[in-house]
Amino acid sequence: MDNEPITRFPPSPSGYLHLGGARTALFNWLYARHTRGRFVLRVEDTDVSRSTQESVDSILEALEWLGIDWDEGPYFQSRRFDVYKEYINRLLASGNAYYCTCSAERLERMRQEAMQRGGKPKYDGTCREKGLERSEGAVVRFKAPLSGTTLVKDRIRGNIAFDNTELDDFIIQRSDGTPTYNLAVVVDDITMSINTIIRGDDHLNNTPKQVQLYEALGCEVPDFAHVPMVLGPDKTRLSKRHGAMSVTAYRDMGYHPDAMVNYLVRLGWSHGDQEFFTRDELIEKFNLEHIGRSAGVFDQEKLLALNAEHIRAKSNDALAAHLIPFLSAIGIDAAPGTYLFNVIETLKNRSKTFVEMADAAEFYYVETVTYEEKAAKKFLKPGILNPLKEITSALEKTETFNQETLEPIFQRVMDKHELKLGKIAQPMRVALTGRTVSPGIFEMIEVLGKAAVASRLKDAIEYIESRQMDG
Repeated sequence: MDNEPITRFPPSPSGYLHLGGARTALFNWLYARHTRGRFVLRVEDTDVSRSTQESVDSILEALEWLGIDWDEGPYFQSRRFDVYKEYINRLLASGNAYYCTCSAERLERMRQEAMQRGGKPKYDGTCREKGLERSEGAVVRFKAPLSGTTLVKDRIRGNIAFDNTELDDFIIQRSDGTPTYNLAVVVDDITMSINTIIRGDDHLNNTPKQVQLYEALGCEVPDFAHVPMVLGPDKTRLSKRHGAMSVTAYRDMGYHPDAMVNYLVRLGWSHGDQEFFTRDELIEKFNLEHIGRSAGVFDQEKLLALNAEHIRAKSNDALAAHLIPFLSAIGIDAAPGTYLFNVIETLKNRSKTFVEMADAAEFYYVETVTYEEKAAKKFLKPGILNPLKEITSALEKTETFNQETLEPIFQRVMDKHELKLGKIAQPMRVALTGRTVSPGIFEMIEVLGKAAVASRLKDAIEYIESRQMDG
């Protein structure tokens, strides 16, 4: 196509944005960004009974979290009924559509008879040539070609020919005057100049009907690209039992949006053997040619591993904005700045999610450390009392507080008491964090600073001495 590609994402607001929908949005967004085209957001809310404002809000929130921005919209189908009416009238006027007054009972009987004959349960064309006028309760049907084939040119699957005898005169306007999906979507795509449609292959059966509508309206048929579905690990369609929650649920579980984007795009698209992509790399490299024909299989463990990789790759200040809400959720009031950035530096290589990182960061912010019972019992023992006192005293006298000055202090005490680092490091770790697992002892001490370290070590000494007295 010579003109700029214009893609769209048209969610139905009857629920949250799920992973398959998010991947479709990403493919359209990336293609528009890669080709310097345009990306349109359209809300398909003609089904008033199932559409809710809450769903609209949650879909927009999910797209914003993923960093998917749109150039136009959001447009709402429910506000465009006049436009659909105009196009339906054009099809009626050109003889490409007609009114049908067949009753529901008659249609049901027709379906049953067709199925008994082993045929397809499709409309038999009773009203096709009657020239009926508009009347209450009448629907409008599209006058589909009775012979030949309808060709769908697909950028992923190649050319697919549909036998027109398999298709029927489908309804384009219901008896209450509302447009059906196939009519509304085609009119929207025409009026919004959409020329590239990337969507799930579950829509493929609708495509020949839509192609026929484009041709009947004398409009250029857009490029279609039908992408395979996302499947669960058991190769069935991805559902809640596979962990297919809303996109925002993954945000709340501590995933980084760039990891989510990277993972979803790789479910069906590839660039050689590369697994890890930054957002800019995806925009630069994304194309339709490398979308595979087989379904992508969702794997939570792979997503988690990729998330850890994205966390490791980010700068500390970039991670801070994502981490702060999770710290806030556990009662920690942290602000962006050197202290938080240093805290993150000690944790980002050990954290798979922001939930994990916030939990691991907690000890940096507490006034008083609470010891895990097992850890205290095992490591805060009388035998370590003198080494701890000597280290505390030496640390308090140290002017510069960094790894270079700390290591010799530890070494002197270890040599004097004939201790290996593990024998002193674990009690120190419990004294400073309350836990047996933490970042490296020296990097942690450096971040906590002299005052906090000395205070916590004195608390630990007091704790050991009080237990001695109790014992």
